[in-house]
Amino acid sequence: MPRKMKKIYAAAEAVRTACGSAQIGIVLGSGLAGFEKALEDPREINFDEIPGFPKSAVAGHAAKFIAGTIHDKRVLVMSGRYHHYEGHSLFKVTIPIRVMALLGVNTLILTNAAGGVNTSFSPGDLMMITDYINLSGHNPLRGRNLDEFGPRFPDMTNAFDKQLQSIALQRAAYHNIKLHRGVYTWWNGPSYETPAEIRMVRSLGGDAVGMSTVPETIVARHCGMRVLGISSITNMAAGVIDAPIKHDDVLAMGAQVGEKLRLIIDSFIEYFPLQEL
Repeated sequence: MPRKMKKIYAAAEAVRTACGSAQIGIVLGSGLAGFEKALEDPREINFDEIPGFPKSAVAGHAAKFIAGTIHDKRVLVMSGRYHHYEGHSLFKVTIPIRVMALLGVNTLILTNAAGGVNTSFSPGDLMMITDYINLSGHNPLRGRNLDEFGPRFPDMTNAFDKQLQSIALQRAAYHNIKLHRGVYTWWNGPSYETPAEIRMVRSLGGDAVGMSTVPETIVARHCGMRVLGISSITNMAAGVIDAPIKHDDVLAMGAQVGEKLRLIIDSFIEYFPLQEL
């Protein structure tokens, strides 16, 4: 068995023992923690208790898995995530997604804090991700393929599931929450983008920029998961408005918009038919 597979299986066994299995996985981004409070009979494990998991030092990330039940569906919440800019390999950044796959997760909801490029957006808006642009120059599937999870060349034509998008839009409309649609652009970070880079993103068709989500999406699709992605527009990107970007402000706006996002996710889970899982 490849060394990487041994690490993934060991990590999955630790999470399974602590939390059990799940049908739906959720990754909570910067400033968006709190959804796990809706879980019935929660069970959790800190990342530093899981074999092979690195430590995350990013403010706003709790760094733990919490599993429980919502609307009669088993949900595994990843509160916090790893980033490539922390110095972690993309294998380590995405190992939690593969762990989720081994625990039975086949529907993944990814959230993040993002900078708005589309000038029709405002801080506090939500954007459903319809596609992504990878400007990092990196791919988490580089190297030997892990055949146990998926094919060497996975298709990304529908990286974000259209049926899941339709349900999310319906539930957002029901709650009178505006849910924009747009393309997410992944940059390495940790520095924010320059105004010239943002102009380039806009010319390429990008609507928001961020430093996560794309590697998780790629690995999730490699594992055969269906993916829904939602960005909280916590700030306007460099040059869109004449103001500096500060991480503390990003966290504060993430917390402010978090209630709307939690409402959409809760309603999405409630109305997502079990037979689709």
